[in-house]
Amino acid sequence: MNIKEVSTEALAYLGDSVLEIRVREKLVNDGISGSGNLNRASLSYVKASEQAAAMHRIIPSLDEEETLVFKRGRNMSGGNVPKSATMSEYRTATGMEVLFGYLHLTGRQERIDELFSLAYPAPESSS
Repeated sequence: MNIKEVSTEALAYLGDSVLEIRVREKLVNDGISGSGNLNRASLSYVKASEQAAAMHRIIPSLDEEETLVFKRGRNMSGGNVPKSATMSEYRTATGMEVLFGYLHLTGRQERIDELFSLAYPAPESSS
């Protein structure tokens, strides 16, 4: 498969599921249980506005190739903007999904882990 031939829409579709799995793993590892609690907690990760904020945290760490992939997704036309997000947030979130789909298809799991950790840092404990 030539990764450059994969459509932006397909990368976003795949990237959405890559992010969903990472979020679910994080929540389970954080000790959250019960489907209602897990679903509520996941909203702070998967909403377009939250993904856009997370993407802004990782943009400074992207290399040139990753930046181009992100921009390709961000500039993708179409899509239904949810009422809870602005067009800019939605486009940024789509760019993030495209980036994570691309990284997955290119076998860069360690980079996915690294960027996910930067996007959603663990809260600092107050002592």
